[in-house]
Parts: sequence; C-alpha cells; structure tokens
Amino acid sequence: MRLRFRQLQAFHAIVEAGTVTGAAETLGISQPGISNLLAQLERETGLALFERLYGRLVPTPQAELLHREIDTMVRGLDHVTQAVFDLQNKQLGQLQVASQHSISFGFMPKLIAEFSKDKPDMSISFQSQYSSKIQEWVLSGLFEIGVSEMPILYDTLQYYPMQLETRIAMHKDNPLRRHDVLTPEILKDEPFLLMGPDHITHRRLRDVFEEARVPLKGRVHSHLFKNLLAFVKEGMGVAVLDRFGLDFDHDDRFVSRRFAPSITMDMAVITSGTRPLSQLGKEFLELLLNELRPYTVDKQPIVVAR
Repeated sequence: MRLRFRQLQAFHAIVEAGTVTGAAETLGISQPGISNLLAQLERETGLALFERLYGRLVPTPQAELLHREIDTMVRGLDHVTQAVFDLQNKQLGQLQVASQHSISFGFMPKLIAEFSKDKPDMSISFQSQYSSKIQEWVLSGLFEIGVSEMPILYDTLQYYPMQLETRIAMHKDNPLRRHDVLTPEILKDEPFLLMGPDHITHRRLRDVFEEARVPLKGRVHSHLFKNLLAFVKEGMGVAVLDRFGLDFDHDDRFVSRRFAPSITMDMAVITSGTRPLSQLGKEFLELLLNELRPYTVDKQPIVVAR
C-alpha cells in the first residue's frame, strides 16, 4: 500500500468541510482533483470512506477512525507552512494557543484581542478542541499554550492546575430563581441537562445527589456546555455550567445561581516541559494565568505543579 500525503490531505479537507467544493477551496485545487485523490485513497485502502446524504459527504466509521489518526499530522504541516510564511514575511512572532471548548467562545477571544492591541505584526494561531487533543497538540509542538481539563495525560507536559467554579443555569421563568443558593433538595423535581457520564461535572453532581439521597433526573445529555445552555434557554431543564459560558453569553433567557455543595471543574493551563516558551508565549501565559484567577474557587495565584 502506497499512501501519499496529498491523498490524506484531501481526505482530511473533505471531512472538515463536508463537501468536495469546500475541500477544493481549502486546498486551492480543482474539484475533480479532490475527487481523484479521494478515489485513489479508497482504491489503495479498499475502504468506503464516505456516503452522500443531503448533498454532503458523511464519513463512514472507518473514515472517522482514519481522520483521528491523521489529524495531528495534517495540521502539523499546516502549522509548518504558516511558520514558513511568517518567516518569509518577517513577522515579529506568532501566538499559538489552543483551549477546550467552553473557554473558547468568549473568554479566550476577548483575552487574545486585548493581548494583540499593541502587537499589530503578531500572527495568531488559535483552535478549540477536546482536552485530550489539546494536550497532544502541545506535546507535539503544534501549540505553545493550551487550556484543558484534567487529568494530564503526558509526563512531559508542564501544567498549572486550577479548580474552577460552576453555577446552576436555569430558564429566566423558572420559579426556583428566587433562591440565591440551590441544593439537591430544592432541585429534586428539576430535569437536568448533563454532560456525558464520564465528565467531571456529571460525576460530581451524581455523587452530591446520592449523598443527599435525592434522585438526579437526567433529561438531556450532550458533550458541550454551549449545547446545554442552549437547551436551558428553551426551558428544557437546569444545568451545571462553568462561568465562562455564562459570563460571556448575554442572552436574557437564562439566569444562574450558586449550588451547594459546590461542584468544581479541575482544569489546567499547559505548556511543554521540554521546549522553552517564546517571548510572546511567556507574556501571554502571565496574562492568561492572571485573568483566570477570578474564576477559580480560592482566587489565589495559579502556580505550576510540574
């Protein structure tokens, strides 16, 4: 089997864009060229990689597995290409940051915008992803700084751990909004919108309700806090959410309240333990740790653990 990088790159672009047209635009080659590369890859592997559904190409289970395996490699070449472009254009530097989803929609863009105000020649590489992938990206050098949920999966990562506050979000018309602090007993009849069963907030909430001997009524399960908040706005139930999504969403259809006993999220800012940070990275890391501090339980400076 002789797989060529261009075939894998075309396949990756199709998965990301959902259409041959979108993949062609991403890679700057013709649609027939993309289709030909995909056909070559399917012949070489003997795998059916896509099914067509409502005008979009839907990856098969085999394609999803292949995409996961090559994602870091393809993005790595993009990262190198960008670095060469920056050097050719004599740009002063690049900020390279990745974060898990909840912090990516409001907090991080605002912070990066603030950081870049006096740096007009700085380029920015920013991505949001699941925590395991972020740790992999920082480990491989694709990004200098990451924000991920614990645990830390690699011994060679340096990390700054923190415990972040969560709140209960509910629809603005929910009569329980009259309470300043909510408890399992007060919420015993409320349907909950929950992260997956392996997520730290789900596990800790379940433990708290079990200890209080109150049944936890799960109604909706999802994998993003942003999705749960969307259901809250529709009056589907209540949810335990971190403050990033709540503080940076100005929709007036929801309110948030404290919960007792407190449900916390274990997160960390991560960097490589084997490569020094750039000067830009050092400056941004200091700003990031300082701005995250008000969201932590103890409001104390966030210090390195390893």
